[in-house]
Amino acid sequence: MLKYKFNLKDISLADFKVYLGAMFKAVLPKSKLRNLDDLKKFIQEKSAWVTQVTLYNYLKTRMGTRYVLHFDNEEFLSSINKAKWNIYFVALQDLTFYSFSYLNYFFKYEDIAKSKMIYEEILHDELKNGMPDDIIAKGKATFDKRLEEIDWKKYFSSLPFNKSALALYEWAPIAEELKTLDRKIVLNSMILKWDNIKEEFEKRINF
Repeated sequence: MLKYKFNLKDISLADFKVYLGAMFKAVLPKSKLRNLDDLKKFIQEKSAWVTQVTLYNYLKTRMGTRYVLHFDNEEFLSSINKAKWNIYFVALQDLTFYSFSYLNYFFKYEDIAKSKMIYEEILHDELKNGMPDDIIAKGKATFDKRLEEIDWKKYFSSLPFNKSALALYEWAPIAEELKTLDRKIVLNSMILKWDNIKEEFEKRINF
């Protein structure tokens, strides 16, 4: 894959609003997560934030200060967009499975089928934000496959966010020879973000 400069103006307004909104909300008091609507919003917002922050920070770090230069390349912009959606649908899966596994283990929550309902509702909501139909179809298919294999009693405590970290490594539009050097850093960067989300979830959940 070719190496490209990265320009802040290449980030869409919607993406930037998610990023700024999450940063602003971080300083506000956190309300409890008391029902499925609260949980759905949490999963959607936190998955989007982790996806965008880790992807854009990695691009800026690898490409250095030159990312501020004005540079337009449609192929690169397309690669960023494709990467964003492919990482995001896996992040949604990871956080959905983590949340319901945690609820099942600590709160004896048994209506696990609601995990699929929430995940598919979020994908449908993302249509208005430009999530491609083929990504939605892939997301549903991989969710169903993972759903067949999940152990709800153990998922939350057994590396629950590895797949989204690997998705960041796979889809980031960086030359393969550079990504190989960055593998450990890239994976850890996302896992650390998820650790913060896990801590917040555990403090706010109150089913």
